[in-house]
Amino acid sequence: MDNELNVTYITFDGHVEVQKYRYLYFVIMFTAYILIICSNSTIVGIIVINKSLHEPMYIFIAALLINSVLFSTAIYPKLLIDFLSEKQIISYSACLFQWFMYYTLTCSEFFLLGAMSYDRYVSICKPLQYPTIMRKTTVYIFLILAWILPACQISIGPLLIANEKLCYFVLKGIICNSTIKKLHCVSSAVVDIYGLILFVGSVPLPVLFILFTYTRILIIIYRSSREVRRKAAQTCLPHLLVLINFSCLTTYDVLLGRLEINVSKTVRLIMSLQMILYHPLFNPIIYGLKMKEIYKHLKRLFSQDKLN
Repeated sequence: MDNELNVTYITFDGHVEVQKYRYLYFVIMFTAYILIICSNSTIVGIIVINKSLHEPMYIFIAALLINSVLFSTAIYPKLLIDFLSEKQIISYSACLFQWFMYYTLTCSEFFLLGAMSYDRYVSICKPLQYPTIMRKTTVYIFLILAWILPACQISIGPLLIANEKLCYFVLKGIICNSTIKKLHCVSSAVVDIYGLILFVGSVPLPVLFILFTYTRILIIIYRSSREVRRKAAQTCLPHLLVLINFSCLTTYDVLLGRLEINVSKTVRLIMSLQMILYHPLFNPIIYGLKMKEIYKHLKRLFSQDKLN
């Protein structure tokens, strides 16, 4: 729908009884947003403050957690406003921007997980060459590419569809994701092909690379002593858990937009909340509890708070 200023607005149709439970939704999501910011920022702060954690693995973990905060900040403020509004609407241009941020940061997460798996591969499979390969310059290059490359790739999508004619103005969801393409009068073959190429390059390829590195790691540690296997499990298991969780959620999100799957509004809401609520909280819990060095500093931090 258009107003007198020729601004096109999209209505979100993914909320379930928002008029009845608006304040409950708001309190839950606001609490979740604060928890996401505090939990992720706490671990990032611990890594920044403690020089013993200024190693590639922990730097990549910090980058991953910062990515989660950025991802949540691109989603939550608008979501919280919608819960308190009579109408859940967004301008088409703002929707495209949210879509851009959503998928840029999603792709960045896969690139960061790929960089982390490569770091573990070099550390365990080529320990003598590790200091030479994983220098600070290499780490910085990985970090820059992990954020710049997805941004350049994803930006083409909104540019291709920005001027597409819209025939539908109701979006089946609570955020702007891949379902936005269903608003267009005609499905663009160019956009579909580019989206498919982008998906393959941003999700399956990094996942295959990660699986390859961890397969090599498993082969090496299988032949090693029990102590080596224990240390490898401590550092690799959290990465694998995060990868499996994130891959499943991302695959569902992409398939929902590309396949004509008829699911109830409640199921759509639950799955959307999994992506924006569960995963950003899952990362700091996994890395905070499973990474021995981080857990040690966390325990020390909270012990000091209790003493004070």
